[in-house]
Amino acid sequence: MVKNIYIIRHGQTDFNVRQVVQGRGINSNLNDKGIQQAKLFFEAHKEIEFDAVYTSTLKRTWQTVDSFISKKIPHYIRQEIDEIDWGIFEGVEHHPSLQKEYYDIIDQWKQGNLTIKISGGESAQDLANRVQPFVEELIHTNTQTILICTHGRTLRVLLCLLLNKPIHKMDEFVHDNTCLYHVEMENKKCRLLKENDLSHLHEKITLDEIANKH
Repeated sequence: MVKNIYIIRHGQTDFNVRQVVQGRGINSNLNDKGIQQAKLFFEAHKEIEFDAVYTSTLKRTWQTVDSFISKKIPHYIRQEIDEIDWGIFEGVEHHPSLQKEYYDIIDQWKQGNLTIKISGGESAQDLANRVQPFVEELIHTNTQTILICTHGRTLRVLLCLLLNKPIHKMDEFVHDNTCLYHVEMENKKCRLLKENDLSHLHEKITLDEIANKH
């Protein structure tokens, strides 16, 4: 069986704009631009016959794919694909001292020190351990065409696990808001068909045109 797995990051939030650290502990809404991004993503992919939609427990993910959920596609909420817990930095705006510690930890992860974590939060290895059961679910499900909406750091780890890539290389996966990664799975092996695809945001279609269609 060939499975097609479409993985997207949630749309923009005000926390993204303000560069506030937004992890598992911040349950923010999409802002107006994020809502527009979600609508454009739906318009570009609404003809795909998804068998299931997976989101995290955080509302910015299910708001991003709400138009698909509204089509009565089975919707599954999984805490395994919540964003990483950034601990004491959750909800804190970027400033020089924060940036140094934040990027020092990410640099440690890039060097393979995956158990390093921010106080009160998760490490990259913690996140990978949390996401792994979800990967097993994708491997063993009979569902063929799947839409997953998750978060930046989680998306990177999920892709590493699916593509059998070392976790310390996760930052090689770029992740803009509503970016699409298309993964094909056959016999438990995955290959990447699309990477950080944002073509839906560049379509020559306006929200007024979308509104007139419905």
